[in-house]
Amino acid sequence: MTPFRRRNRLDRARIARGRNRADADQSDDSVDFEVEDLELVKPRARNKGIYLLPNAFTTAALFCGFFAIVQAMNHQFEAAAIAIFASLVLDGMDGRIARMTNTQSAFGEQYDSLADMVSFGVAPALVAYEWVLKDFGKWGWLAAFTYCAGAALRLARFNANTGVVDKKFFQGLPSPAAGALIAGFIWLADDNKLPVRDSAIPWVTFFITIYAGLTMVSNARFYSGKALDIRYRVSFGVMVLMILTFVLISSNPPLTLFGFFVVYAVSGYVIWAWERFTGRKLT
Repeated sequence: MTPFRRRNRLDRARIARGRNRADADQSDDSVDFEVEDLELVKPRARNKGIYLLPNAFTTAALFCGFFAIVQAMNHQFEAAAIAIFASLVLDGMDGRIARMTNTQSAFGEQYDSLADMVSFGVAPALVAYEWVLKDFGKWGWLAAFTYCAGAALRLARFNANTGVVDKKFFQGLPSPAAGALIAGFIWLADDNKLPVRDSAIPWVTFFITIYAGLTMVSNARFYSGKALDIRYRVSFGVMVLMILTFVLISSNPPLTLFGFFVVYAVSGYVIWAWERFTGRKLT
């Protein structure tokens, strides 16, 4: 009887150990499943850091825009126009530097948009108003406000449609180009290099201000230049063209810059007309 009882005890002990191992395996599987599930649904953290290098260029662009407003209040309109162009150069550098150094951030995007509103929305409108638009009275400040509101709407639409529109083309005239259009005309006329009668200058300024403000909120497509990558090789002809560009700008900066931005401000409607009559869309 003793061996039989001992054998039963051993069998029961083996069964109990088997059950414990099965429970342990099930508990381990459930723990692994829960951990894997948590890892799958874990949201990716958004980059909210503040990087010094690109934001330093944005701050410099904002300073130039504010400096243009101060110079216009002091009736130094040539210096105000040059400050807007300096802000244009700095604004074009901050985004490219952020992409090249991989320092893009949500803070930088919002900061750049607010700086653009000051430098290319408020500053050109106030400079134009202080220069000749105030002579029109109510119609003068309404023209300046039309431009300022157009710049605000243009920047808001750009921020809302960043991931929707084609990156090769802007929807509406970019605010930096609109500001450069007004600043170029003021610089050219104030430097006495414009073959226009003095009585016609206020009306031309009024027309350019309204045109730039409405074109910013239009649906015309303007080439963005983002397809060009400075890190890649270029042909010898591109280098020659770049040298000629520097020579033209150095020979007569206000006339060359104003002529370039006049052509660019009209190019959107040329593209629209070509696409409408040919039925083909530029890509």
